[in-house]
Amino acid sequence: MASAPNPNLPLFYKNLEPLNSQQHGTFKAKSTDKAAWLGKEHAVPITVEEFPLAQRHFPIVFSSGENPVPLALMGLNEGVNTFFDEEGTMTTPCYVPAYVRRYPFLLAKLKPESDQLSLCFDVSSGLVGDFEEGQPLFADGQPTKATQDILQFNENFEQAGHRTKAFIDELKKADLLMDGEVSISRENEKPYIYRGFQMVNQDKLKEVRGDQLRSWNQNGLLPLVFAHLFSLSLMREIFARQAEMGKAPQPQNA
Repeated sequence: MASAPNPNLPLFYKNLEPLNSQQHGTFKAKSTDKAAWLGKEHAVPITVEEFPLAQRHFPIVFSSGENPVPLALMGLNEGVNTFFDEEGTMTTPCYVPAYVRRYPFLLAKLKPESDQLSLCFDVSSGLVGDFEEGQPLFADGQPTKATQDILQFNENFEQAGHRTKAFIDELKKADLLMDGEVSISRENEKPYIYRGFQMVNQDKLKEVRGDQLRSWNQNGLLPLVFAHLFSLSLMREIFARQAEMGKAPQPQNA
């Protein structure tokens, strides 16, 4: 249901290339009102800063595996997005995660042994190139204001990613994550069981010491946990939307 993106090939990205004035001095970035790269994706990574807004629209879960990441579920089944159509046009108003908005740009290491990150872009996106129209990325060999803004956005996203990892590490340290399971059905049908994700174990949360809860409340972790838990009720809403689209899964035995 919710597997983590491949760390060697991030979700959406197909062909990364470092942005530089020598090769891309005349390149421009196009704006678009269609997120074609999103139309068939059902789960998108989000950062902890986005929980308050995202939980109003999407169930927030954690991917399975040893290194979980928070995911906003735009659909409950692979290939089904209930907020965007297959061409990437928004069909249901919602918050758009920063991971989506940063595309086709990305900060990446050019050398595995180096910690330095370089601004790259996805050549296959069709959004960056030697176009007649668009925002110039360089002027007289120097980054334009548009490029500086893109870089700042990506740097902010990286910093949010570090804070998100610290949040996940705290949950793991307290052994609060467990394998999730949700059973959803329509009237007179056998339930469909969703697995393959992680969620906070509410029973263990109740057993956390008072001083620990006070510390989590002070550093902002506790509200994030509750945003995640409250958002899970939206799974049935997403399921119902899939049914309206004719993309509800066939019922199965538990």
